[in-house]
Amino acid sequence: MMPVADTAIRQYISRCVVCEAPANVIAVHSQSLNIPDCPAGWSGLWIGFSFAMHTAAGAEGGGQSLSSPGSCLEDFRATPFIECNGARGTCHYFANKFSFWLATINDPDQFNRPRSETLKSGNLRSRVSRCHVCIKIT
Repeated sequence: MMPVADTAIRQYISRCVVCEAPANVIAVHSQSLNIPDCPAGWSGLWIGFSFAMHTAAGAEGGGQSLSSPGSCLEDFRATPFIECNGARGTCHYFANKFSFWLATINDPDQFNRPRSETLKSGNLRSRVSRCHVCIKIT
């Protein structure tokens, strides 16, 4: 696959800003399709899908604590990342990149060995845990 110039894909790449919040912010995950409630004394900021980590070039990859707001993505995309090189100004999508999402699990199955399952396109969201990002009420 040929590299794609950043000018050709710029409109498809999200941007972010790191902000200081007036209080603590946490992510709460349900491990089900139900949106979890915020704890008492906390208020909801957004709901999403429970994201754990991704792989990248070689032995690289990334993720964050499940309590981090970055583990609760508002939109589900099977592969939410592409790899860009700022020095060369090119981006690549590699088929060997993997994303890991927190799966749903039924209460009676919590301590049993997971069963192997193949999910078809269009049915992926049926097995991805839901989450809620909450801020402490001050």
